[in-house]
Amino acid sequence: MSGMDVDYRTLTYEVTGAIARITFNRPDQGNAITVDTPVELASAVERADIDPAVHVILLSGRGKGFCGGYDLSIFAEGMGQGGPGADGATVLDPGVQARNHDPNRTWDPVVDYAMMSRFNRGFASLLHANKPTVAKLHGFAVAGGTDIALFADQIICADDTRIGYPPARVWGIPASGMWAHRLGDQRAKRLLFTGDLITGRQAYEWGLAIEAPPADELDERTEDLVGRIARMPVNQLVMAKLALNSALLAQGVATSGMISTVFDGIARHTPEGYAFQTHAATHGFREAVRHRDEPFGDAKPPRVDGTGPAST
Repeated sequence: MSGMDVDYRTLTYEVTGAIARITFNRPDQGNAITVDTPVELASAVERADIDPAVHVILLSGRGKGFCGGYDLSIFAEGMGQGGPGADGATVLDPGVQARNHDPNRTWDPVVDYAMMSRFNRGFASLLHANKPTVAKLHGFAVAGGTDIALFADQIICADDTRIGYPPARVWGIPASGMWAHRLGDQRAKRLLFTGDLITGRQAYEWGLAIEAPPADELDERTEDLVGRIARMPVNQLVMAKLALNSALLAQGVATSGMISTVFDGIARHTPEGYAFQTHAATHGFREAVRHRDEPFGDAKPPRVDGTGPAST
């Protein structure tokens, strides 16, 4: 075992055999994203990428879920406190402090873009690393947590994991721009036109996840997956990833991320965005999200057979 010598704020890093294990380590905060997260994630991924002993990189989260989005206690400046949770009720992925604006103040979209694009670059290290990356999801992977997970080469999740981007209902667009690349046009639109969540089982049926075992089998199945990848020669893994990424990148991943990041900022400055922000500042984020989601019921996730809302 190696790699325990760096003191990260948001994650831990260790190497066991040929597997580098990066684990988000803010369980009491739902592994919510801070300004350190993208920097530390990129650093840990780079450590693994240049370590000749490592064949595969596994990303997961401690506690009740993978990642609940951006940490509102840090980013929701002057707008009340919120905390990440598995229900998505207080996880709104507000981004950075510069995005929380008084309507009477001038918004600088370039400052907004410069800050959020740096978050994206840190998260995209999972895609651009030479070696394979696997994200293991459990509990919840919502809002900004999906911006991270969708950059991984492989997603494996518990069948009851809740996955999605509720801020698409108001005040947010997923800045990574990866949904259409991972799910295809119609299914990506199905989620972002409603802000609904899907389960891990549905993520598997839709092709977003490579496996979705029962929660009590997730660790075993993940170890089997990364163990099989780890048996491959590193040179074969790197060549396969570079060859396959060439097709993905040709789809316009960089352009999707740029456009989505711009619109994510704009979403904070629509009439509805300002109304949501004012409601949150007055009544708190939990109440603002309850008000946001009330018209949806909250909507049940789509069925995997495509026939309509799930019955359970």
